[in-house]
Amino acid sequence: MDDNGSTPADIGQPWKLNAGLFVGGQAVTTFGSMLVQYAILWHVTLKTQSGAMMTLFTLAGFLPMLVTSPFAGVWADRWNRKLIINLADSAVALASLAAAAFLWAGVGEMAILLVCAAIRAFGMGVQSPASGALLPQIVPQDKLTRVSGIQGSISSALGLAAPAVSGALMAAAPLPALFLVDVATAAVGIGVLFFMVRVPDVPVNKDIEKGGTRYFSEMREGFRYVVKHPFILQLFGLATVFMLLVSPAALLTPLQVTRDFGAEVWRLTAIEITFATGMTLGGLALGVWGGFKNRALSLAVASVVFGGCAVALGVTTNFVVYLALMAVMGVAMPLYNTPSTVIIQTSVDPAVLGRVFSFFMMISGAITPLGMVVFGPMSDFVAIDTLLVVTGIGIALLAAPLLLSKSLRAVAYAPTGAAKQA
Repeated sequence: MDDNGSTPADIGQPWKLNAGLFVGGQAVTTFGSMLVQYAILWHVTLKTQSGAMMTLFTLAGFLPMLVTSPFAGVWADRWNRKLIINLADSAVALASLAAAAFLWAGVGEMAILLVCAAIRAFGMGVQSPASGALLPQIVPQDKLTRVSGIQGSISSALGLAAPAVSGALMAAAPLPALFLVDVATAAVGIGVLFFMVRVPDVPVNKDIEKGGTRYFSEMREGFRYVVKHPFILQLFGLATVFMLLVSPAALLTPLQVTRDFGAEVWRLTAIEITFATGMTLGGLALGVWGGFKNRALSLAVASVVFGGCAVALGVTTNFVVYLALMAVMGVAMPLYNTPSTVIIQTSVDPAVLGRVFSFFMMISGAITPLGMVVFGPMSDFVAIDTLLVVTGIGIALLAAPLLLSKSLRAVAYAPTGAAKQA
């Protein structure tokens, strides 16, 4: 399957077909995973109506990913990334199959769902660094923004469809049936990647190879690589602040809508749909347009747009305007997320790309629960409107360091990145 030293242009089939097969196959797998994720969340919510149980399931969905990510980054740089993705998807599919069998047998429903959620998080922790590091192997660097934008748009579209499909399946079939759907979609994704996607080998970084074969030694090498490159530290630091400040808009807007506009379910559904629609359109726009030539400018524009919309959400009293702002915020998210990913993909040595992605995943995975811990309790004694205004201003101000960073601007412009410069 792998061709030594090959590039996306010489792997035996057109790169567009190759990339399309990879993105399409992963989309099928992701859709099945989304169906089960919604099913677990809704089932636990309706069955227990317990905040403690929701917290437990939230931790089960984050902690295994955080623990696994550093090791997964080493695996992604040491072994065949295509094989790693398929093994992770296979483990999740087997967990879904076992969960379906246990649920049909009536054995420990909540315990089974909890274990399944943890295994799914483990699979995501293993799969994500390998997937992020594999895409640059099969897509030319000057096309990565477009392909990543299309991939993000597909994910957003799946996010629109999955809740409706999951709800319909839950109404028409028992819960174990959804786990079987997940098994079937995983089988499709695994088959496409294994039999149809061609992946060239990654050249070995000799300096890192000399650092030892032990996991912790290789982790340290990856960490040293991050520390040695200021643009990575700056990108990670600014992304951390961005994700933390985004937390109120991401986590508290349903509660804000309930308090300010009314507790009708259709309102909560509407904000989810409009935001997901905006993300879909934003991803499609990037896929067609390709973004600004300077990707740091894309990040800065996204920060200003998202921050401005967050401020407006805190002051508007019209629900139609509120929905329009949510849609614009959705458009801004791919404009931030996609260039951030592409800067890493095009500027980091391929031999350490998996480890760098794993560090980025650890930051992303840690910030979400941290945001819940900080802003959730705060919303009980500080108006959510005020939190959105303050954090929105902070997000918009991030545009300044993004544009002023010389090292970040340099790699954001360069099509081949800093890895070859360093």
